[in-house]
Amino acid sequence: MPASQLSSVLTLELGADWKQNFIEFNFKPIASASIGQVHQAHSDDGTKLAIKVQYPGIKQSIDSDVDNVGTLLNVVGLIPKDVDYKGLLDEAKKQLHAEADYLLEAKLLRLFRDYLASSPQFVLPDVRDELTTDNVLAMTYVDGVAIESLVDSNQQTRDRVVTLLLELLFKEIFDFKLVQTDPNFANFLFDERQQKVVLLDFGATRAYDDRISDGYRLAFSAILDDDDDALYRALQQIGFFTQQILPAQRDAVVNLVKLAGEPLKHQGSYDFGASNLAQRISEAGTVISMEQDYWHTPPADALFLHRKIGGLYLLAARLKAKVDVNQLFLPFKLTEVLK
Repeated sequence: MPASQLSSVLTLELGADWKQNFIEFNFKPIASASIGQVHQAHSDDGTKLAIKVQYPGIKQSIDSDVDNVGTLLNVVGLIPKDVDYKGLLDEAKKQLHAEADYLLEAKLLRLFRDYLASSPQFVLPDVRDELTTDNVLAMTYVDGVAIESLVDSNQQTRDRVVTLLLELLFKEIFDFKLVQTDPNFANFLFDERQQKVVLLDFGATRAYDDRISDGYRLAFSAILDDDDDALYRALQQIGFFTQQILPAQRDAVVNLVKLAGEPLKHQGSYDFGASNLAQRISEAGTVISMEQDYWHTPPADALFLHRKIGGLYLLAARLKAKVDVNQLFLPFKLTEVLK
């Protein structure tokens, strides 16, 4: 945003005297994203802040933009006509509207701060309520280096960072039942001085009910127990296989999930850097969708969660991390898979 437009937004959100809240405000953004940009500032008490300001008109354009995506999909014929993806587009609208609600993000950030209050290995910003509105999110500034820059760090540091993030993911799914589903690398920093992981941006956080949480607990437990029947029941509980499906297609999906669970199944530290898992998952998915002519609408809850898992896998591969994923999950494993 040009400085004049930025000033107009801040005037509208914080009042004509908004500058009185700061002893310094940098009009040059220090970060930007699809729906807003972040500015550095100092409050009148000297606290260093990060101020996220939403671009004007974002909320009003979400529905039409997503509808345009649906029209484009129809025009190019990318997805077969018998596939009902309208529900997914509706979910995309809901998610984007949630991400554009900075008061909601502030609430979610406070929730995560509470959940992680006893986890000193993580650092999260603190919300400044008096400067936060639906379109402006004011937080304490948290310093750190880009998470992907740790590729040049020692093996122990890289392993520890990915271990912490995967352990956190299991806690999000099974304990918090609240998952930050955006794995964008920019949402993570590393505080080199304190050797802590910094967590940013909770706009894409999604709540999961017991049905989904328990379904994934059953699925992961079934993978460890080599129980294909239990894995099928778990996927059915999560929301897969709601449409007509042939046994061979069902087995192909189960096998694809088992492939994605390779790090979980592996005994000892899984070497993400030496693995071509992402390529194999992609190839297996292509076989299912093209050769076996299997198309269905996956549950939105699963899509958002799988995006997070896939993103963490990619980060682990980028950092060439070695992590004992099996041991991380064991505290959450079902002691007995119910029939």
